[in-house]
Amino acid sequence: MNPPSAYSGMTISDQLARHARSVPDAVALRMDGVDRTYRELDARVNRLAHALAARGAGPGERVVVMASNTLEMPEVFFACARLGAICVPVNFRLHAEEVAYQLADSGAVLAVVESGLAATFARAWKDVPTVRHCLVVGAGDEPLTDMERYDDALRDAPGTDPGVVVDLYAPAFIMYTSGTTGRPKGAVLTHYNLAVQTMSRFAHIGVPSDCRVWLISTPLFHIGGLAALLSSVMVGGRTVIARSGRFDPVGTVDLLERERIGYVFLVPAQWQAVCDVPGIADRDLSALRLISWGAAPATKALLHRMIETFPGARLLSVFGQTESSAVSTVLLGEDALRKIGSVGTPLVNVEVRIVDEQMDDVPRGEIGEIVYRGPTIMTGYWNKPAETAAAFTGGWFHSGDLVRQDEDGYIYVVDRLKDMIISGGENIYSAEVEEAVAAHPKVAEVAVVGVPDERWGETPLAVVVPAHAADSPTTEEIRQWCRTRLAAYKVPRRVAVVAELPRNASGKIRKHELREAYGQAYGQDASATPTNARPAGDSAAGS
Repeated sequence: MNPPSAYSGMTISDQLARHARSVPDAVALRMDGVDRTYRELDARVNRLAHALAARGAGPGERVVVMASNTLEMPEVFFACARLGAICVPVNFRLHAEEVAYQLADSGAVLAVVESGLAATFARAWKDVPTVRHCLVVGAGDEPLTDMERYDDALRDAPGTDPGVVVDLYAPAFIMYTSGTTGRPKGAVLTHYNLAVQTMSRFAHIGVPSDCRVWLISTPLFHIGGLAALLSSVMVGGRTVIARSGRFDPVGTVDLLERERIGYVFLVPAQWQAVCDVPGIADRDLSALRLISWGAAPATKALLHRMIETFPGARLLSVFGQTESSAVSTVLLGEDALRKIGSVGTPLVNVEVRIVDEQMDDVPRGEIGEIVYRGPTIMTGYWNKPAETAAAFTGGWFHSGDLVRQDEDGYIYVVDRLKDMIISGGENIYSAEVEEAVAAHPKVAEVAVVGVPDERWGETPLAVVVPAHAADSPTTEEIRQWCRTRLAAYKVPRRVAVVAELPRNASGKIRKHELREAYGQAYGQDASATPTNARPAGDSAAGS
């Protein structure tokens, strides 16, 4: 049945079209000085939707997009939504084999790929025959084999709305998890999930009316980047997109000042670098209204610096995961110092419990797994019924995060369930050990993982990035430091010094890579050293 004439939906495509009618000349997207007004963006989305449909993408079909941050990525997001197709953003840093896995797992029929990634995609494509067409963004005049130019496809397509009515509860995206614990799974997010997530964030945070310019410096293929984009579009704001690549604190401050940015999310290490930019006190950053962080805790010292550097902005921390459409809990600025280390309280419309292995609620203050339910939670993992059933045991989504809740209801993350170390029958929470090691003056960053031990089953290993490369901490220095702060069984038995820790696109440490790299070398054969690190004073003294 056709909807009534006054019908106007809430899919992300509907939201774009609405602003194209109401504020057509307002700038929707800006990148490197190039603008797309809402009218222009809507017209290009129509053309792309027709181009995708002509190549076999229809309701329910999967369309992969593999690109760094570009103006074209949002076009693909909205065009898929306009057709009822399911968009599958792929991490542009992946190797061909990893790309091939996501192509095959999603059953994609079509792909949009940035020209610099075309060779990697081609190696993946040869093993996945379900993908029938590939459009290349930014190809210029270079010759293409079995691929088409994105701009050519748009030029030859009509600019009219394709006229597809898309169910609000239909899948909009398959977002592959970051893979911190192994092979990624595709979280299926509906238009409803994303609409409620965005409105819930506005209701909970209270976005100021003059906060209409959003900077996206995180990757758009990641749920954090996508959520920020959709939030900006929902209110008819301007989204300024920063280029992908190594973080540039000076360039970021330039963008904040020049574009009069009102909202930006950065991880704590990036905020530290921004606060350290010479002359930042002399910059005009008065437009900032909300500054946000996540993926790692911020220290009290950093929070004080952020408050001092951005006196007109409200601070807030967000915590969540792909499966929750981005945000599950929020720590508002007024609580940031009072509840240092907390991830806050549940987002509006997100219900939480903290449970034991039997799904019984643990007493307030004790450690358990945080589980969620609500309209922002994914419908399941794509094509993985067993994993979906396991994730929703007892009717709640199991996050895999171990947390505790204080007397005021504020939640503190203790560890990832899979990162917990069991040594001689004792539970060791790696986050607790990391906090102790990180306080050492010679340590810039640290990750603690469990490695095999013949006597204890496993013991903690601290992988450390030194504050100064020429003055790395030794194992004995770290052990002595930790003995005054931790129980004996929690003290790291060994220390490895590395130049940097492996991270995924959201800045989270890929601990499974550390376990793989150091498990045998440090747990079973102390004489062996992984090629990507050197042990510092490798001592096997007992706890």
